[in-house]
Amino acid sequence: MDSTIAGTDDMCVDLRGEGDWIAFDAPALVGDSLRFISGDPQGERFRVHYYRDAAQLLKARIWFGPETEGPPGHAHGGAIAAVLDEVLGLSAWAAGHAVVVANLNVSFRNLVPLKTVVTVDSEVVSVKGRKVLVKGRVCSGSAVFAEAECLCIVIRNPTLDGNKNEEIN
Repeated sequence: MDSTIAGTDDMCVDLRGEGDWIAFDAPALVGDSLRFISGDPQGERFRVHYYRDAAQLLKARIWFGPETEGPPGHAHGGAIAAVLDEVLGLSAWAAGHAVVVANLNVSFRNLVPLKTVVTVDSEVVSVKGRKVLVKGRVCSGSAVFAEAECLCIVIRNPTLDGNKNEEIN
């Protein structure tokens, strides 16, 4: 079975990218233990596959499963925000910036129906000193579900040693 098509009891989830997208293991940039969203590829919460497009921008295909429910039949806003936190942070890592998210502003536009596959587009829009600004959106076709702006801070200890506290100011 294609690794981008994951089965469930009642449906197959197609997470394949567009024609010019190349599969990319973005979560591996930060290590195996830091996969809050993408860490359970067969679960009923999220399913995620990452890609880079022709311009090397990070893209993600995300399936919102029944365990993300907020409003009846739709994904919880916190689940959408968590997805944006992971994808936008990883977008900075994929661009060569070892960061943590310091501020995430999400504007919700439409409800995301459960068991829906969406695309998350992301782009690093500026780098000033330790501050990296990333923008992104959750969409499917012409429907935009959420847009976000994320201020990331370059960390001084990219090994993320759990014994040290990292100041982000």
